[in-house]
Amino acid sequence: MKFNSVFDIIGPVMIGPSSSHTAGAARIGKAARNLFGEEPKWAKIHLYESFAKTYKGHGTDFAIVGGLLGFETDDIRMSKALTIAKERNMEVEFIEESGASDHPNTARIKIGNDKEEMELIGISIGGGKVEITELNGFELRLSGNHPAILIMHNDRFGAIASVTKILAKYEINIGHMEVNRKDVGKEALMVIEVDQNVDDAVLKELENANHIIQIAKIVS
Repeated sequence: MKFNSVFDIIGPVMIGPSSSHTAGAARIGKAARNLFGEEPKWAKIHLYESFAKTYKGHGTDFAIVGGLLGFETDDIRMSKALTIAKERNMEVEFIEESGASDHPNTARIKIGNDKEEMELIGISIGGGKVEITELNGFELRLSGNHPAILIMHNDRFGAIASVTKILAKYEINIGHMEVNRKDVGKEALMVIEVDQNVDDAVLKELENANHIIQIAKIVS
């Protein structure tokens, strides 16, 4: 898994015709790109329920791809995103899923390059706001409304304590924290929302904490 990211969820300027189907979709795509750490060479975009039924008419297709290209929601290139992706040799496939999902505006995005791949599930909850609910099989609830740190670590005694000790040292207050693991003793994911953006120097110290595998920050 690759974490090297900054993505912004909130913003009053949005593309149309629908804040949920277009602006929100663009932010899901942008989140996927930034969590991957670079522009992907290919993308398989699975759309569910309302997204699947109306994605062409409401611009969900070009919006998600625009996000994958790194465009902001008000970028004038957004409507040309499918053409631009083709020009950049990004292979894009849309899959209309017939099954139900927890939210009608749900996209499951698989992206990758020659070396690695990543899978993310995002939902557009209205007004251009989104939530990321799954990342490479780890369940989470991330909106981007606050600065956050994503930490992949070994599920070992002391891993969480080593992280919180460093944050306390720099007087960084934790607003919300959740930990998810696939199995006992395997890899786990910490998602920590904090009250201020975290400096890279702090991240460097966190990387050297006990049992840490990989780390990234999300700025507000």
